[in-house]
Amino acid sequence: MKLNNKIGIIVDSLGLGVTEGLKKAKELGAEGVQIYAVSGEMDPAALPPARRKELRSYIEGLGLEISALCGDLGGHGFQDAAANPAKIEKSKRILDLAVELGTNIVTTHIGIVPEDPSSPIYAAMQQACEELGVYAKSLNAYFAIETGPEPAAHLKSFLDTLSTNGVSVNFDPANMVMVTGDDPVQGVKTLQDYIVHTHVKDGVRHRPVDPRDVYGYLGYEAMDHEKIADMASSGGAGFEEVPLGEGRVDFPAYFAALQEIGYTGYLTIEREVGDKPEEDIRKAVGFIRSFRERGKI
Repeated sequence: MKLNNKIGIIVDSLGLGVTEGLKKAKELGAEGVQIYAVSGEMDPAALPPARRKELRSYIEGLGLEISALCGDLGGHGFQDAAANPAKIEKSKRILDLAVELGTNIVTTHIGIVPEDPSSPIYAAMQQACEELGVYAKSLNAYFAIETGPEPAAHLKSFLDTLSTNGVSVNFDPANMVMVTGDDPVQGVKTLQDYIVHTHVKDGVRHRPVDPRDVYGYLGYEAMDHEKIADMASSGGAGFEEVPLGEGRVDFPAYFAALQEIGYTGYLTIEREVGDKPEEDIRKAVGFIRSFRERGKI
């Protein structure tokens, strides 16, 4: 099987702002981009219709397309029933923006899915994801949950309780390796009916990690992206994000698994740490291209 998936880059990983980040992503060899659309200049509330059309035209003029928007609202995800109505409303507006910009995928974290399906937190997450999934389905779109906070089998069991696949999966193999110790190759097979977008990232796990220390939990602490980046940059927290090909993700087997399940979407490069993001991302593009140029995986 030959790897034919398009290469994406998360614009925010470059730290240059949206406009310059888009130009740099194109220069580095991206065919598509993922952009955070939660706050600042990409907050849906800050983008009137004319600006949305202008932005889409600019991206298309660069020869790029949007692989997905990131709509991760942080905090406790959708674990807190009292906070969920506002978060659901904002998530819907991010999905509306995504569709207007030419993509039908918004990636997000929903919080760690509790092991006990009868817990109030499980119920709150289920209710929120049901509403989001139905809304996404009405737009022929997806909210894609990022892998990592819980094992793939448990995430699948949660998704199976929903009435649509409007809530699906953004598969990140490094999160699984670093936090839960789950096998990404088996994870792809387990979640194959739900994978609509992927991240390409690498990492190592030095010792067992409590997912709550990374992703937070209601009554424990909230998820903080800057804190996660600090944890992943040092390795002192038990795990470490590293440049592509230098960690424990078995990319030949991982890419082969994606081909086996018929995944045709983006391989989007994410680099959350390091002081040389452009250099790391350039190497990552070359790393993926080396697989695309082979006769088969």
